[in-house]
Amino acid sequence: MKLIKIVFLSSLLLACNTENSEKKTMAAPNDTNTDGIADLIETIITIPTLNIEQANRLLQLPIHCVNTEYPNKLNQTIGGDEDLKSPKELHPTFYGCFDWHSSVHGHWSLVSLLKKFPNLKDASKTKEILLTSISKENIEKEVAYFNKKYNKSYERTYGWAWLLKLAEELHTWNDPIAKELEQNLQPLTDLMVQKYIEFLPRLKYPIRVGEHSNTAFGLAFAWDYANTVGDKKLLKIINNSAKDYFMNDKNCRISWEPSGFDFLSACLQEAAIMKRVLPKNEFKNWLSEFLPKLKDKDFKLVVGEVSDRTDGKLVHLDGVNFSRAWCLNKIANDLPEYNHLKNVANKHINYSLPNVVGDNYEGGHWLGSFAIYALNSTKND
Repeated sequence: MKLIKIVFLSSLLLACNTENSEKKTMAAPNDTNTDGIADLIETIITIPTLNIEQANRLLQLPIHCVNTEYPNKLNQTIGGDEDLKSPKELHPTFYGCFDWHSSVHGHWSLVSLLKKFPNLKDASKTKEILLTSISKENIEKEVAYFNKKYNKSYERTYGWAWLLKLAEELHTWNDPIAKELEQNLQPLTDLMVQKYIEFLPRLKYPIRVGEHSNTAFGLAFAWDYANTVGDKKLLKIINNSAKDYFMNDKNCRISWEPSGFDFLSACLQEAAIMKRVLPKNEFKNWLSEFLPKLKDKDFKLVVGEVSDRTDGKLVHLDGVNFSRAWCLNKIANDLPEYNHLKNVANKHINYSLPNVVGDNYEGGHWLGSFAIYALNSTKND
């Protein structure tokens, strides 16, 4: 595993003997400063990487949950007796992983890991799961559910965003089954695209929260899909909406984050979508006013601490650590003056990653996807 060393220098550096020290540098105390500021502090931060061993480990989470029907949170509006059906009857593809959106990104996890590591230990089993689940007939029923009278806003926009992320992953996967799966999913993909196009002009104000309805998150994943497949109409409406919502924002109070149940950072999600829609120099100017402290080489952001991973809401804070990490890496990408943010991201991933695989379904049904996406964002050189 790669290591990165970040050296913070104070006012006075004393000579040190490095002959017998490869990992640690010793510095004499500064006699003129009794405030505890060391003359030379060296911190070694492990850069988290997604290797084959880690992939095999994380793969077990979606393999287990995508076909696990119960417990289940349907989040539906009941229009009549005909709506009182089992999760699998209502959602023949996305019935597992506790709720619809988690099942969607559980499927994304399967595709993402197979795409990156074709020789996974359970590769054949995973492909079989995908082919059975994302069938033409199943997706037709998923589309029919959304078209019912009371389901027009179902999973808006969090589930929509993850569905487009799954579609994007299939579109870029060079595997014989990828085209079949993409074609099977296409009617639902097209429906999600249309829902974005119809909804965004009606959303006059962005939703700035740390959970599912966060507007910036929903825009970012939809933007990625549109950019990848070349959907100019969707891309244009997202670009315009993001600028309308966020262009004049200044001094985001990131010090107020996270809230107790957050799994997204309202400030960093907003920065991540604006990094996508603005030209490089315009984004730099915008960011310097929106989050001015980020440019400070000593910028620190305390990880979200989880007190109880058996509580389905409190464990959200592991998610905020992963999503903060991928946003920080997005911001830092191609901007050398923000390169130090990668180390902040690494700390966040390293705090939560060891706790993803375990006995607690409260986090296990969804955190694997967040961990994979965060690990995919690390590009520390």
